[in-house]
Formats: sequence, C-alpha cells, structure tokens
Amino acid sequence: MEKTFAKVEELADTVKEYVNARIDAVKLTLAEKSSAIIANTIAGLIVAGVFTLFIVFGSIALALGLGEYFGKTWAGFLFVAVFYLVIGIIVWLARVKLIRLPLMNAFIKQLFNEEDEAD
Repeated sequence: MEKTFAKVEELADTVKEYVNARIDAVKLTLAEKSSAIIANTIAGLIVAGVFTLFIVFGSIALALGLGEYFGKTWAGFLFVAVFYLVIGIIVWLARVKLIRLPLMNAFIKQLFNEEDEAD
C-alpha cells in the first residue's frame, strides 16, 4: 500500500514538473515571438520615418520645380497637394486590401512561423 502511495506521489511530482516545464516553454515562445514582432515593428517605423522624410523633401523640390515651370510657386504646391489628395483617396478606398490584410497576414505569419524553430 505504501509502495502505491509512493508511486502515485512520484507520478504527481512528475506531472507537476512536466506542467511547469510546458508553462516555461510557452512563456519562452511567447517572449520570442513578441520580441520579434516588436523588433520588426520598430524597424518598420524607422524605415517609414526615413521614407517620410524623403517624400517630404522630394515633394518640396517637385513643388518648387513645378512652380518655376508654371511661373507661380503656389501652382506647383497646389499641383503636388492635389496629387497627394488623389493618392490619399485611392488608399482610403482600398485600405482593406492595401493595408489591413497585408498587416494581418504579416503578424499571423510571424506568430505561427514554424521555420524559425528549426534553426
């Protein structure tokens, strides 16, 4: 009878160790995946910031150049503003296909990427 209790107690200890090991593994996996998502998000924001500066300075140069071509500086800026308005309307109308779905797919792919575990 004491042998049975000892074996049951040993089995319970083994199950506790297994559960604790699985919890630790899940915590590590979540930490790895979340840190990868955060790192990619920060890198994307930095690239977006640099790209935004490029667009701003390029737009100013284009507006000044068009203003010189048309003979009126305001006309160049108006042309560039209308161009961005049209681009903004197109992006707004297609926001689900252009922004939402690709972002969701990227996050899902990163969360459930099994190839990283093989490395």
